[in-house]
Amino acid sequence: MTLITSTIDQGLLWSLLSLGVFITFRILKFPDMTVEGSFPLGAAVTAIMLQNHHNLLLTLLVTFVGGCLAGLVTAILYNYFHVQSLLAGILTLTGLYSINLRILGQANLSIDSQHSLYEIPFFSGLSTDNRLILINLVIILVAVVLLVGLLYTEFGQSLLAAGDNPTMALSQGIAVKRTNSIGIVLSNGLIALTGGLVAQYNGFADVNMGIGVMVIGLSAIIIGERLLTGRHFLSKLISIILGSVVYRLILLLVLQLGFNANDFKLFSAIILAIFIISPQQKKGLTTQ
Repeated sequence: MTLITSTIDQGLLWSLLSLGVFITFRILKFPDMTVEGSFPLGAAVTAIMLQNHHNLLLTLLVTFVGGCLAGLVTAILYNYFHVQSLLAGILTLTGLYSINLRILGQANLSIDSQHSLYEIPFFSGLSTDNRLILINLVIILVAVVLLVGLLYTEFGQSLLAAGDNPTMALSQGIAVKRTNSIGIVLSNGLIALTGGLVAQYNGFADVNMGIGVMVIGLSAIIIGERLLTGRHFLSKLISIILGSVVYRLILLLVLQLGFNANDFKLFSAIILAIFIISPQQKKGLTTQ
């Protein structure tokens, strides 16, 4: 039971990554590979700041801003220098690898758990499992409320319009490039923040921990869309959280079947492929 609880807990935490990917992948229709660089950037910044005993709230803020700056580079390359979307993200994540190494000073760095968000005294009376789940639930609830609130603002509607039909949005006076850029910036800020939280959860930051996180984020989004449909933003965000938890439970099942944890990246790709292909196969069968 503890194993299942821990898996659900990780699913909640990683759903924050999927919410960030949702902004670019679903709202802006922008395949942003920067995520695989901004995620470890957030982990690196968090690790080095906590190691130097900086304030936790300041650490989270700097982590978020660091991710925003990474997203800004990609946004400028794409929107103002007309670099193809995938290439813009790849250029940024390639540069971020060296930057992350510079920040960490080595390939990986341990984090003192005493300075972690998950060890704050307010929740000290709870068991470890309950404390972790409660903190991650609070994080996700805050993120969902802020995202829903943002999407219902005038800027949020502009963001949706710019992603859905840039030409029409431009004709209605929306600054598409600027709006698109802000969306990419916010997405990577959220993803870097996730990287920082995952580093605190795991107790270390690693320069290679961003490999495959794009697939993890997409898996949660697509699995959630298959399990829970809805037209409102809130239902879409809830489906992403559900998808992230289900994805983690599937990986737990893979582990229980005797497969090595080193195979997780392979199974991540397989799971995503299955959920992408299955509706198309079902549609094909019904039309025959």
